[in-house]
Amino acid sequence: MKAALLISTCAALAACTTGETPAVESDIVPEYGTVQTKLLEGDLVSFDVNMRGAASDKDVLAFTDCVAAQYALIRGSGFARRVRNDVDHQRGNWIGQGVYTLSSAHPGGRYVIDAEVTAADCRANNIPMV
Repeated sequence: MKAALLISTCAALAACTTGETPAVESDIVPEYGTVQTKLLEGDLVSFDVNMRGAASDKDVLAFTDCVAAQYALIRGSGFARRVRNDVDHQRGNWIGQGVYTLSSAHPGGRYVIDAEVTAADCRANNIPMV
């Protein structure tokens, strides 16, 4: 009786499949959108980014960090320190805003980006920069 039930259940499940593999999180390809840069005062800069297909806030923060790293290199700074980051998700659109200070010497603080190392990681992970 158990064997017949098992065969019946397997047959029912097989009949329900379409042959298509369901999408999993790793199948999602991020689409990086626009970047707006605002020099606020001195070495304080703000970046607004948007993207689609992010798996979580971490993807948006990585995009913002990549933009900050490249901008720091363009400005001749070796480091960017994250001051504030906000991420919002609305109808499939991810919007991030990051405020960073730029400096040529390690600024200390909780979250500091080494611009050259971060930019290399961004290139290796195909995350666009400025």
